Amino acid sequence: MTTTREPEEVSDRLAAQLADPAIDPDDHSGREQSLSEGAAGIALLHVERALAGAGSWATAHPWVAAATARGVSTAADTNLYLGAPAIFFLLRAAQADGHNRYHRAVASLEHHVRTVAWHRVESAIARAGRGEVASFGEYDLFTGLTGIGRLLLQHSPGADILEQILGYLVHLTEPRPDQLPGWWVAHDPDTTIATPGGHANLGLAHGISGVLAFLGTALRHGVTVDGHAEAIARICRHLDTWRHDDDSGPWWPEWLTHDELRTGRALQGGPLRPSWCYGTPGIARAQQIAAIATGDTARQRLAEDALVACLADPAQLAHVTDTSLCHGWAGLHHTAWRAAQDSLTPDIAAQLPSLAAALNHAASTSASENTGFLTGAAGLALAARTAIHHTPPISGWDACLLIT
Repeated sequence: MTTTREPEEVSDRLAAQLADPAIDPDDHSGREQSLSEGAAGIALLHVERALAGAGSWATAHPWVAAATARGVSTAADTNLYLGAPAIFFLLRAAQADGHNRYHRAVASLEHHVRTVAWHRVESAIARAGRGEVASFGEYDLFTGLTGIGRLLLQHSPGADILEQILGYLVHLTEPRPDQLPGWWVAHDPDTTIATPGGHANLGLAHGISGVLAFLGTALRHGVTVDGHAEAIARICRHLDTWRHDDDSGPWWPEWLTHDELRTGRALQGGPLRPSWCYGTPGIARAQQIAAIATGDTARQRLAEDALVACLADPAQLAHVTDTSLCHGWAGLHHTAWRAAQDSLTPDIAAQLPSLAAALNHAASTSASENTGFLTGAAGLALAARTAIHHTPPISGWDACLLIT
């Protein structure tokens, strides 16, 4: 008979299973430097556990070494989740207790991150000057300047390049000459879904809600540029335009096509999976962050009400079918947990016990060979620690999710 386990037991069990790094000698893809699926993300789990006293640096360090065993890429397309920025994020997390672990590598990587960021900003500005449309790789959290900007905000808030990134993102919120949103992309959301002619993404991971969360977080930290508040307001007005209110509560389409923008009608018939990456949880948290930053309590209440309605709706929760941070119970719980810490009411916090129970059950009764941070066991183990201890991560690992 299968029984459920307490979150801490789940976290400890998964961490024990991931104790020993193993790198495929025939894999030369650089995957070990990936925060989302490689050794870098698993190292982040063990760093958090070592900082919390639940694990050992003797376990964490071999994973850090594995992540960097074949060198660290400083190529122009590296990003928060891969290469120099990802390893910089990992090593700075290891210093969260004030100890200068890996200090030489950190100093070198910070230089590389700033260099990559300058190149990426210059390329983005040149693209805009040619009148071409953007791409996920230019601006989003995973592969673009939103992710790199969040990294710099956390660890280099005084860097000149951070001001340039924020300025670029402010401009991205402005309509194009053809009146398409500034963040319009010509490609599909992914390889399985076609949006002929392109789309405007609303999600946290790849869309304008990620930009909103980052701009709001920067404002909360006192880092601003010209047009900052106006850009936040533009994004919020866009989200207001496309918010739907029905029996399940407020929800937003995942993206918009040419036809939907032209007609003003979204084809998505109702809320889909309530996940961190897409859907109400991530979009609501982004608006909550922005509302707190701008002192807009009315919008904050609207965002929090949308999240509560989503979390209390069995029909929406039935769409959650895995345990991952990206689109499963781990990400849903952790996003709600972060939102609850800032909420004007206890209503979000009241939903956390049932979410934690669902997370426990799913983690205890399902098996996955995925060991990574974003869609696998490492991320689940990290979220499970928060579910039982109810304290913010010491390492700040969830900054890379844009929810803090």
